[in-house]
Amino acid sequence: MIILIGGEKGGSGKSCLAQNIAVFLTAECHASVIIVDCDPQRTTADWITTRNNNPKLLNINCVQLYGKIRNDLLSLEQHYDYVIVDCGGQDNLALRASMSVSTHVLMPLRPKRRDLKTVSHMDEIVATCMMINPKMHASFVMTQCPNLPYQISRITAAKEVCKTYDIHVLDAMTYSRDIYDDSEESGLSVLEIDPKGKAADEIRRIACEMLQATNATEIRNQIAEAKMAKIRNDYGSGRSQKKLYAI
Repeated sequence: MIILIGGEKGGSGKSCLAQNIAVFLTAECHASVIIVDCDPQRTTADWITTRNNNPKLLNINCVQLYGKIRNDLLSLEQHYDYVIVDCGGQDNLALRASMSVSTHVLMPLRPKRRDLKTVSHMDEIVATCMMINPKMHASFVMTQCPNLPYQISRITAAKEVCKTYDIHVLDAMTYSRDIYDDSEESGLSVLEIDPKGKAADEIRRIACEMLQATNATEIRNQIAEAKMAKIRNDYGSGRSQKKLYAI
């Protein structure tokens, strides 16, 4: 599967989500994962470098790709269970190329007016790419939400704005927590710093809801089923070729 985490608005936590979901899928779902960093700022690539210099942490592969990356992503998908694409905060060629082949698209938004102003444009981009890639599942997700009770109405209102478009809005969300920044600086994820904490639970909920699973076990089953389907397809095509040559 190819999971694109992108959007037009910068600063909404795309790299943070990409990093933490990658660790969740690797550590708790036993998936093979590679991250594709399309952002010239190299936020995720630098995080991976810091991470992979620590022998105590699970190794996660990462490559940097820009521009027309459609074929590159399709090639990587043949070797990994999940290809996670971290795009920068802008509408560019890499974003649209990724959307044309992604199975899932996750677009983070903060419950702020300047973030919500990008929703209509992202809706247009998704609609365009759906004509090429109709199997794509696109979702908005609220990130960096305020923790104060009186701010709940702001979060609800932001979700309602997104729901006026034809794109799903996840129930799961992230709240503004220092642990997200602290983990990124050390090449870690929130699941590794505090696996039983609220931030770790937020990441699990987002990943599971996006992949339409209730927990990591279901995702592991999805991975196993996908591998079996690939084996059956490869075996079937091989037999067809042999029959063709025999005839």
